[in-house]
Order: sequence, then structure tokens, then C-alpha cells
Amino acid sequence: MSDEIKNNDDSELIESIDQGEWKRVDDYERAKSQLAEAARLTSLKDYRINIRVSSRDVELLKSRALEEGIPYQTLVSSILHKYVTGRLVDKKKS
Repeated sequence: MSDEIKNNDDSELIESIDQGEWKRVDDYERAKSQLAEAARLTSLKDYRINIRVSSRDVELLKSRALEEGIPYQTLVSSILHKYVTGRLVDKKKS
């Protein structure tokens, strides 16, 4: 990372801290443990589903996954997760 980009990132972080956007966590170890457990459960893949999808859609998924630098199955899982948690955003409606 170039020094210019790094300094830019640092200045944004410092500005954010100065504006009071960061809050101290009272029980850091407990919060850290809770967040680690949430991350573990989120990444836990414990259920398999089988669906039929058109070959054209699969090719488009693979192409998009390649652009993102992730396996296409991971992309599908991410899309499903975002949809069921209400975080999937339709850019056309935004």
C-alpha cells in the first residue's frame, strides 16, 4: 500500500475518532468472545441444499464470482444469507 493511500486511510480513521464515532467497550474480552462466536456460527456450513438452476444463471454466477475473487458456491451462499437477513440491496431500486 502506498504511503499516500495509507496516510489517507489513517486521516479518515483519526477524523472518525475525533468526531466521537467510536465508543469504548466496557467488557472488551466478553464482547470479543461474543463477536468471535457470532462469526463462527455465521460461517458454519451445516446444511446442504440441492436446487436446479439454469446453466445460463450458473455461468453468470461463476462470472460474477470470478470478478469478486471467490468460489461461486460462496457467492450463492452469501446472496442467500443477505436475502434472508434483509441485507440484500437491489441497486436498481436504490
